[in-house]
Amino acid sequence: MLTTSHGFSGFSVTDIDEAERFYRDVLGLEVTRNEMGILDIELPGGAHAIAYPKDDHVPAVFTILNFAVDDIDVAVDELTAAGVTLERYQGMPQDERGVMRGKAADRGPDIAWFLDPSGNVLSVLSD
Repeated sequence: MLTTSHGFSGFSVTDIDEAERFYRDVLGLEVTRNEMGILDIELPGGAHAIAYPKDDHVPAVFTILNFAVDDIDVAVDELTAAGVTLERYQGMPQDERGVMRGKAADRGPDIAWFLDPSGNVLSVLSD
């Protein structure tokens, strides 16, 4: 087995200042910047992710961060009030709010996707 002290995820962004404002001010996460200009984003539950600037950044086409919520509709309302637009995916059974209602169909969690300012995919989900 691999012996480690902890783990974290990392992803790139186009504009580190814009990313810092989004993760701190829009999502309400604790964000610090280290001496190399890399963001340390504290996730709910105590895990961390780092975001680093990359000149040739290409947005992730998959979900890089999932945020578990108690009530998907409250989370969607909070995101919308903060100016976040939910993503719509052709062929996905999303409702008028952009939520895929998996619980009602006994097919997983209720989930909604949105993008950070660099185009990386994030989600809120409730199971």
